[in-house]
Amino acid sequence: MQKFAEIVGVANVLTDAADMAPYLTDWTGAWTGDAAAVVRPGSTDEVAALVLAAREAELPITVQSGNTSVAGGSVPGAGKPGLVLSMSRLNRIREIDSAARTATVDAGVVIEALQTATAEHGLDFPLMFGARGTAQIGGALATNAGGANVLRHGNARDLCLGIEAVLPSGEVVNGLSGLRKDNTGYDLRHLLMGSEGTLGIITGAVLKLVPTPKIRAAAFVALSEMDAALDVLNALQDATGGLVEAFEWLPRETVEAIRAHDPALRAPLEDAAETGILVELASTRPDDAATDESGEARLQSLMLATIEPLMERGLIVDGFFATSEQQRLDLWRLREAVLETIVAHGPFVALDVSLPLSAVPEVLRQAQPLAEESGLKPLLVGHLGDGNIHYAVVAAPGQTWDPETVRSFSDRLTDLVTAYGGSYSAEHGIGRAKAATLAKRKDPAQLATMRAIKAALDPESLLGRGILFSEV
Repeated sequence: MQKFAEIVGVANVLTDAADMAPYLTDWTGAWTGDAAAVVRPGSTDEVAALVLAAREAELPITVQSGNTSVAGGSVPGAGKPGLVLSMSRLNRIREIDSAARTATVDAGVVIEALQTATAEHGLDFPLMFGARGTAQIGGALATNAGGANVLRHGNARDLCLGIEAVLPSGEVVNGLSGLRKDNTGYDLRHLLMGSEGTLGIITGAVLKLVPTPKIRAAAFVALSEMDAALDVLNALQDATGGLVEAFEWLPRETVEAIRAHDPALRAPLEDAAETGILVELASTRPDDAATDESGEARLQSLMLATIEPLMERGLIVDGFFATSEQQRLDLWRLREAVLETIVAHGPFVALDVSLPLSAVPEVLRQAQPLAEESGLKPLLVGHLGDGNIHYAVVAAPGQTWDPETVRSFSDRLTDLVTAYGGSYSAEHGIGRAKAATLAKRKDPAQLATMRAIKAALDPESLLGRGILFSEV
């Protein structure tokens, strides 16, 4: 380890078991691996030097950002110790360009820290998910993370204008120009995003920023049935000119589980909604933030005016409208407590699927009896506006958790999702958890192309062994 210590300093090479432990188990506790050392570089040059030293020592590297992965992609495998390369020290916000509305950052910058910094400029980095207080930019880009407002702003790759990265050869790719148009060949930026640290190590990025909304309007509405969701979403989008930022599905069983886990969180409606939707509009227009003759912000009035006829048509049967910032935040606390609630139930599997929007109701109807037959209780939540359903299952009351039964259910659900043109990985990535599924289900030509790219850039399989490709 002497060579690594010379590069990053003795204090940033961890070899003691207790010191390494937090880096070797993922957030869910489902994946634990082994490492010869955890190294913490502080610059892109140090990352490049570490890659060369690791190649010479024939030690594979697992790149780790905030270690918030739920697919096992942030920790090393078991039995073949290599290096965990923690990006935590690469945490500089290099520049915020208010005029261009971009931020140039190190990969280890925590998402929430960037959002706090950009707020001082009246801007926002609009990537929103529960782990943003720990998750880092590099990991979000490497997994093409999503979240609650993909509907309006897109996934992580849609928010990135440029990338700096270290390749398995030790060479540095500098693509931080921030150009919005650059047709000079293969786009390495998009190749590295979503590759989960298997093709290169992202060390920096130029990110798009958006103006901070001047007004947000949030509501929790109960739909008559899941089939009404698209009509409600489209009506809100049409009436507001596309101002819907979030359209989050919270069914009754999930809300009840959240409140049982944390009774301090209030249910939005007195009568539990079988199909509950947290909807939020946001606008940067001063006119939308101005109050009308009723004393309400115009955006809130517009939301109410749009929802009222939907209630008259029977598509919406009840609703709670946030009239203060605290009430809006309370709705989001309920939504963001979902994963913590699921983890508290004990063993679980969180299947992250996406579907064509019109297929969501039917797939959910067919999946329910499959779960019941398997002795499983679904705890579901979804980014319904973009078709992403988080289908988590725990043992049903009185049932024993049986891994083999769960694997069988997961296969059957994946078959169902695939039959309707969906994906078995929407925003969590493949990691280690779905590597075997990818090998089995990926289109052969696409899989062969992925392997060819991996072999061309990383012939020694230095980066991310066992991530994406289970056999390497």
